[in-house]
Amino acid sequence: MIYSQNEEELISIGQKLGRLLNSGDIIVLSGDLGAGKTTLTKGIAKGLDVSQMIKSPTYTIVREYEGRLPLYHLDVYRIGDIEEMDEIGYEDYVYGEGVCLIEWANLIEEILPDHYQKITIRKDLEKGFDYREIEMEEQ
Repeated sequence: MIYSQNEEELISIGQKLGRLLNSGDIIVLSGDLGAGKTTLTKGIAKGLDVSQMIKSPTYTIVREYEGRLPLYHLDVYRIGDIEEMDEIGYEDYVYGEGVCLIEWANLIEEILPDHYQKITIRKDLEKGFDYREIEMEEQ
């Protein structure tokens, strides 16, 4: 378990992780609304040398960024039907040359690859508004 006291620490954790990622890596982010999934993604992007501003893909479903490796940032919260994943080119991202990061992947569990890194971010308001617990596990 990794702990973060504020947004800057969460970004720093993501940046360290981003430096370790390789082509074909898949990260699945879990956490409640406002847990910090996009904030962690900002750090991962920094670690991948992405210079563009990172925005949540909630309404666009996918955002692509160029860095040391391409970063494919998917937010499938608004996917109504699993078939919609084919329409956005899901397999091109998951099996592509870059790093694929998926928020709300529990909604598409049946089509996730066999191996990926799962990161769960949890808030604990008793320890502070910005306090987060980050759990990482291989799937």
